[in-house]
Amino acid sequence: MSTILILTFFIAILGTVYAFINYFLVAAVDEGTEEMRSIAVDIRTGANAFLIKEYKVLILVVIVVAVIEAVMFFPPSGFALIIGATFSSLTGLLGMQASTHANVRVANTALTTGSIGKSQKLGLRGGCVMGLSVASFSLVGIVILYLCFGYDFLYNIETQTNWLGVSYTPMSIIFSSYGLGCSMVAMFFRVGGGIFTKAADMGADLVGKTELMIDEDDPRNPAVIADCVGDNVGDTAGLGSDLLESNVGAIVSAAITPIFIFLSFQSSGLNLSKDMMKIMIEYPIGFSAIGLLSCIIGLIFAFFKKDSDDPEKELDLATWVSAGCTGILNLIFTSVCFAGKDFGDLPFRFGFISPWLAALVGILSGIVIGLVTAYYTSDKYKPTASIAKASKMGVALNITQGISVSMKSILPSCLIIGIGVFLASSIAGNYGIAMAAVGMLSFVAITVSVDTYGPICDNAGGIAEMAKLPEDIRKITDKLDAVGNTKAAIGKGFAIGSAAYATISLLNSYMHCFVPVDVVDAVLNVLNPRILFGVIVGAAFIYFFSSMLIKSVTVSAEKMVEEVRRQFKMIPGLKEGFIIENGKRIAVKPDSKTCVEIATQDALKEMVAPALISIVVPVVGGFLFGPEFISGVLFGAILSAIMLAIFFGNSGGAWDNAKKSIEANGLKGSPEHIAAVVGDTVGDGFKDTAGPSLDIFIKIMNNVSLVFVNFFKTFYLL
Repeated sequence: MSTILILTFFIAILGTVYAFINYFLVAAVDEGTEEMRSIAVDIRTGANAFLIKEYKVLILVVIVVAVIEAVMFFPPSGFALIIGATFSSLTGLLGMQASTHANVRVANTALTTGSIGKSQKLGLRGGCVMGLSVASFSLVGIVILYLCFGYDFLYNIETQTNWLGVSYTPMSIIFSSYGLGCSMVAMFFRVGGGIFTKAADMGADLVGKTELMIDEDDPRNPAVIADCVGDNVGDTAGLGSDLLESNVGAIVSAAITPIFIFLSFQSSGLNLSKDMMKIMIEYPIGFSAIGLLSCIIGLIFAFFKKDSDDPEKELDLATWVSAGCTGILNLIFTSVCFAGKDFGDLPFRFGFISPWLAALVGILSGIVIGLVTAYYTSDKYKPTASIAKASKMGVALNITQGISVSMKSILPSCLIIGIGVFLASSIAGNYGIAMAAVGMLSFVAITVSVDTYGPICDNAGGIAEMAKLPEDIRKITDKLDAVGNTKAAIGKGFAIGSAAYATISLLNSYMHCFVPVDVVDAVLNVLNPRILFGVIVGAAFIYFFSSMLIKSVTVSAEKMVEEVRRQFKMIPGLKEGFIIENGKRIAVKPDSKTCVEIATQDALKEMVAPALISIVVPVVGGFLFGPEFISGVLFGAILSAIMLAIFFGNSGGAWDNAKKSIEANGLKGSPEHIAAVVGDTVGDGFKDTAGPSLDIFIKIMNNVSLVFVNFFKTFYLL
C-alpha cells in the first residue's frame, strides 16, 4: 500500500478515536433534574425506535441492490456497495446517539453555569462526534476497499468483460458502488427522517402556536416530543449520512476521473504515465485526510479557547481555523505529491500547484456560498428582517416576501458555483472540477459539527421549556438555537454546492464510459434530440420528486394535527395542564408516544417510493433510450436541482429566523407572530425534507448511471 493510503488510514483512525473521546466527554456531564432526564430518555427512545425500523427497510433494499450488482457485474461491486452502506449507517447511528445525549446536558449546563460559552462548547462537542465520524468513516471505507481487493487489482485498468458481455474497469465500478451504497443510506435517512421531523414540527406548531397560543415546546403539546425526536433522526442522522455521501461522492469522482483521462490519452496518443495516474487517484484521498486532521486542530482550538458570549463568532472561528489549516497543510502535501513530476499532456496550467489551486477554488466557493446563505437567512441582515416586517401585514405578505427573498438568493449562489467550475476547469481541466468538490468538502468534519450543533441546541431549548426551567435558561438556548438555524442553512447551501461540483465530475466520467475511448473531452450536445429529451425529463423529475416529498410531509402532518387536536379535546385537564381530584392538583401529561408512532409509521411508509425513484429512473430510462438519453437526464437534473435546492433551503431558513426574531422581540401570540409561524411551517418541508434530499437525488442518479452505463450502451431498446 502507498504512503498516501497509510497516512490516510492513520488520520482516519485518529479522527475516529477523537470522535469517541468527545462522545464519552459529553456522556460524563450531568443530565440535570429527574424531569429533564425523563424527557431526554423519551426523545432518545423514540429516535432509536425509528432508526431501528428504518434499518429493517434499508437493509432489505441494500441487499437486493448489492446482489443485483454482484450478479450483473462481479461480486466485489456488491461487496463495495455494502461497505458504503454500512459506514454511512454507522455514521448516522453514532452521531444520533451523541446528539440525544448532548441535548439534555446542554440544557443542564446552561442551568448550572448560566454561561452561553460553556453551553455552546458542549453543543459543539456533541456535534463534532457526527462531524468527525463523517470524515473518518468515509476514508476508512476507501482504505478497506484497497485492503480487501488489493492495490494491484484496483489499479488494473485493463477493460474487463463479464458473463453478459459488458465491459468495465474494476476500480471505477468498485468505487462507484461504494458511493452508491453511501447514497442509498443517505436517501433513506434524509427522506424518512425529513418526513418524520417536519410532520411532527408542523403538527406541534399549527395547533400549539396558532390555535391554542401556547409556547413552541409547551409540555402540554403531545407533538413536542415527536418534534424533538425528529430533530435527531432527520437533522442529525439524516445530515450525517447526507454529508458522508457528499464527501464520498467528491472523492470517488476525483479518483475515477484520472482513469478515464489516462485511457483517453493512451488512445489518442497523448502522454500520461501510469505512475502519475496513480498519484492523481490517491491525491484526493490524501487531501481529504489532511482536511480531517485540520478539522481536529480547529476543534481542539475551539474547545480550549476562552469562553465567549457570541456563539456565532466562536463557530465561525473554528471553521476558519480548520479551513486555513486545510489550505496550508495541503499545499505542503501537494508539493510532495506533484513537485518535480512529469505531468505529460495534462492541462495543469500552473504546474504542480494546479490541483491544489483547483481545490482552493472549491474551498473558497464553499466559504462564499456560506456567507451568501447567511446573508439571506440570518435575521441580522435585511432580507430576513424584511420578511419579519412583512409579517405585520399578515400571512400572505410573509409568504410572498419569503419567496421573493429566497428566489433572489439563487442567482449569487449559482454564480459562485458557475465561476468555480469555470476556474477549476481552467486551472486543471476535468480533474480540476473534481478537486474543487474535494476541496469544498475537505473540512467537512467541522462543517457537519457546526451543523449538528443546531438540532442539539434546538432540543436543549425544548427540554428547558418542557422541564419548566427558568426563563433566562431558555434565553440562552434560544440564542444558541438561532445561531444553529443559520449554520444549518449554510450547511444546506454547502451540501448542494459540493453536490454540483461532484455530479458535474461524475457526469464527465459517465460520458467517457460510452463515447469513443480516444475522445479527450466528452461533449454533451444538447441539440441532439435524444439528449434534449433527457434534459427536459431530468429537469422535470426534480419537481416531481420534490412534490412527492412535500405531499408526504403534508399527509403526515395532517394526521399529527388531528391527533394533537383530539388529545386536547378528549384528555381532561390537558389544556390547563392539571386536574383537581379530592382537592389536590394533579398534573396531566399528553400521550406523546402516539404522536411518535404516527410520525414513525408515516415516515416509513412514505419514504420508500421517493427513494426508489432515484434508482429506478436512470435504470429504466437507460434500458429504454440508451446512454445518451441518460446523459441528458443527468444534466437537466443537476441544473434544476441546484436552483430548487437553494430556493428550498434559503426560504425555509429565512422564514424560520424571521419567526424567531419576532419571538425575541417579545411578540409571541401577536398577529404578526402567527403570520410568521405559518410562513415557518410552509418552509419546514422545504428546508428539511425536499431541499436536502435533492443533492442526494442527483448524486445517486449519477452513481447508478455510472454503474450501469455499459449495460445501457449494450442493451437499450429504442
